[in-house]
Amino acid sequence: MADIDLKLLAGRIDTVLDILVAGDTQSAIRNLEILKAELLDLDSNDKASSSGAPKTPWEI
Repeated sequence: MADIDLKLLAGRIDTVLDILVAGDTQSAIRNLEILKAELLDLDSNDKASSSGAPKTPWEI
């Protein structure tokens, strides 16, 4: 897996928790969706670079 700055990740999770405590659940959910997409993108980039095979259209 790609290198992940764990302190930065923990800080972003803390921000989402702060948003939840403030009562803005829609914003917290959106921030979690963004974070999830970024983490999945890091994982897929790592797999693509290690396999060397081009992605099929349904993997993009």
